Amino acid sequence: MPAPKNTWTKDDLLSRKIEHIDITRFDARPLVKAYREMAYSSRTLAQAADIYSMMLKDRECAVILTLAGSLISAGLKKAIITLLENNMIDAIVSTGANIIDQDFFEGLGFKHYIAPGSPEAPPVDDMTLRNLMIDRIYDTYIDEDDLRACDHVTYEIFNAFEPGAYSSREFIEAMGAYLANNPKLAKNDSIVKTCFLKRVPIFVPAFSDCSAGFGIVLQQTEAIEQGRGQVAIDSGKDFRELTDIKLACKDTGLLMLGGGVPKNFAQDIVVAAELLHERKGGKGGAALRAANEVGMHKYAIQMTVADSRDGALSGSTLREACSWGKVDVVHEQMVFGELSALFPILASDAFHRGAWKGRKAFKFADLFEKAGNTPTFTAKAKPKARKAMAR
Repeated sequence: MPAPKNTWTKDDLLSRKIEHIDITRFDARPLVKAYREMAYSSRTLAQAADIYSMMLKDRECAVILTLAGSLISAGLKKAIITLLENNMIDAIVSTGANIIDQDFFEGLGFKHYIAPGSPEAPPVDDMTLRNLMIDRIYDTYIDEDDLRACDHVTYEIFNAFEPGAYSSREFIEAMGAYLANNPKLAKNDSIVKTCFLKRVPIFVPAFSDCSAGFGIVLQQTEAIEQGRGQVAIDSGKDFRELTDIKLACKDTGLLMLGGGVPKNFAQDIVVAAELLHERKGGKGGAALRAANEVGMHKYAIQMTVADSRDGALSGSTLREACSWGKVDVVHEQMVFGELSALFPILASDAFHRGAWKGRKAFKFADLFEKAGNTPTFTAKAKPKARKAMAR
């Protein structure tokens, strides 16, 4: 606990950086083995770990990761990058905050910081933080000036596109190119950059609900003022592209961290794939699944703190999803618990079991590539934080 202070400066408050956990440096297999003989969340976590390794052993099954909540700012970036680098994730569906405000943000060289004290007894109140241009995520701080610099980079990237409507995947592909082609940013770890290099597509269905939204607003406003074309998000194209992945790979598994829009979006591609199959004259519904032409998600794991009793999506069980024809119930597991504590255990267990060794890279991003579709970015200096008014 920090000593009481009369005056906190911005430098004081932004002095301890969040460190991302490295799942390669500890072996969670003995812990997971012990958890199998316990109860409650320990046992369900062990069962989920077994299912994830089953997904990875199933060589024709693609793994779709979904992200909701503030996970990258919490220190899970390196764990996810490790899974990506070893072909343990084949597509990502996420909130914009995780991908843009947190991961792309850190890819630009910015950081998240450990707040002093505790949220229950904070040494600095939120109005003081606002005056200092510091944003808070529970027990984590972000420099608002750095976020404004991130907003501006997203604007520059959007402005490099020809006028038109694009999927979030196309914009994030360009963000990956921006990071990968900039030598001055080479030392910065990033999920967005790793996915670009590994050809793993990222979809953000609610793309405007993050720093990317501010960049789109800036681009469209300037374009209107100058009488030129605007860029826009095509959410329907997002859905269609992710459905194309399901059509290209019959067997799929879900690894869902949190719930929300990413969870529903990833589950719904089964129904969309069925509709497209029927449109071509194929069988529909149960007959289609019986013919093994378009399958429900073969495996599914969800880790969440949400409750199922309010009927909301985030806490709805995977067995409930079966009634909608989205998730099979043979290999599914709900794990109720906080993600920053539980996910590293599951990820470390999977890494050290090694079921991923020899697993192919599906490279689904290549399904959508067209010559000249993604703007080419020349190397630029690391963006500097810009003074700005509060959000």
